[in-house]
Amino acid sequence: MRFARVGHLALVSLAMGFVPNSTLALTVRTLSGSAIGMPSTFVKVANAPRSTFIKAGADSTMDSVFVASEIAPERIEATRTLLTDLRARRKDGVIIVDLPADVLFDFDKATIRPDAEAALSRAGDLLRSYPAATVTIRGHTDAKGDEGYNEILSLSRARAVVSRLQAPAGHELEAEGSGEREPVAPNIRPDGSDDPVGRQKNRRVEIRITPPVGRGN
Repeated sequence: MRFARVGHLALVSLAMGFVPNSTLALTVRTLSGSAIGMPSTFVKVANAPRSTFIKAGADSTMDSVFVASEIAPERIEATRTLLTDLRARRKDGVIIVDLPADVLFDFDKATIRPDAEAALSRAGDLLRSYPAATVTIRGHTDAKGDEGYNEILSLSRARAVVSRLQAPAGHELEAEGSGEREPVAPNIRPDGSDDPVGRQKNRRVEIRITPPVGRGN
């Protein structure tokens, strides 16, 4: 909807350097004195196109994985790359990195495999970016086998990762074992048959980084 603007608002617009487009119905009236206190009016112009506001860009979110204020300036670019490479996610302010247990450990074992070094090296480098954060390493298993045994295995694997990441982190890390209690995928299909793909996703070790609230590192 287009309006003709009459009064001191038009004068103010011109004084601020806003030059009206030739297609706009803008009426300017000159005054010999001050325009303060003079009422302004908007007059409807028939058949004028309607003005609309369109959102520019994607929605922003407070749950963005990368928050620059949490990182020392010299670590910003490296941290952004590491978060991307490790496919980090963020939930309720906690940065979560999932490391597949099948990459870290042999079946039914809690000894880190030699070929897991590349993933753990990147994870350790990431922790250097959050020296003041609370870091928890949480182990998970699938639902195969005894629940109590899975709890012990998940904790043992978490402790093994803590031992590997303690030095690069530079501060104390906490180990937790959740066993099969927190799956991220189904362990069985809807027909009751085994779901090996889902079980593989559930066998993992989470690195959970909680940066300090209200200040950067």
